[in-house]
Amino acid sequence: MIFIAILFLSAFLLSGVAAFYSIVGLISIFPAAEIPIVIMGISLEICKLVAASWCYRNWKNAPVVMKYYFATAVLVLSFITSMGIFGFLSKAHIEQTTIAGDNSLQIGLLEKKIQRETKIIKDVDLVISQLDQTVQTLMDFDRVRGPEGAIAVRESQKKERDNLNTIIDKAQDKVSGYQQENLILSKQQIKIEAEVGPIKYIAEFLYGEADRKLVEKAVRAVIIIIVLVFDPLAIILLIAANREMKIVSVSNKRRKTRSIPKQSIDKSKVSIDKNDISVLPKEIIDRFFNSK
Repeated sequence: MIFIAILFLSAFLLSGVAAFYSIVGLISIFPAAEIPIVIMGISLEICKLVAASWCYRNWKNAPVVMKYYFATAVLVLSFITSMGIFGFLSKAHIEQTTIAGDNSLQIGLLEKKIQRETKIIKDVDLVISQLDQTVQTLMDFDRVRGPEGAIAVRESQKKERDNLNTIIDKAQDKVSGYQQENLILSKQQIKIEAEVGPIKYIAEFLYGEADRKLVEKAVRAVIIIIVLVFDPLAIILLIAANREMKIVSVSNKRRKTRSIPKQSIDKSKVSIDKNDISVLPKEIIDRFFNSK
């Protein structure tokens, strides 16, 4: 009886989990009817289990139309549950890959911003170097005034140099901020790739490579395998529990049935009709009356 209880518990547990995943998957397909789908999914799952049990118990005695309709309904409901599970797992995978894709786009955008600010810094540095070169040229060729002319030119460039240094400082601050954001996103990207990593190994095992299309095929293959053994296994477990219960019930009935022993017959005693006593030989009559 404990094993039968375990079979029933396993069947109901697996069926309940399958129903939950199926309902969530169907809600993702029909998001506008969330509550009705929950009610419908629970009702159909219960009815499916009851119909499967009834078919197993009454298959030999049930009307043909009824038993085949029940069997067809169980198969169709199992297919619907499997379809919902497929939708649930597919949605989970799509959400995961979408997050990874968003991170990649953000990382690429930040890298472009860093390149742009870096180019601004280089351009400003080039302008400053040109200003320095102008001052140096004046120092080399203006031998009349000497360094004083170069100093005067540098003083005239002070405002421009300050503006250029301000531009460099702002660009460097932006680059630091972008690099910090990029570091955070890169860590998230590595974590996501680590989570998706197993399916890449499966794709490499099945197809020899792990590009995006082959990874998607591997994901679908894994989902189909899970679907094929999820809800059908729950139904088979329920039928197995019914079978075990039936066997135990028949065994108990046999134990309660007692065999009635046949009455022993004494072949030495013979019953005769008194009307036929005259036809018996005298030896038998004497033997009968003289016996104890």
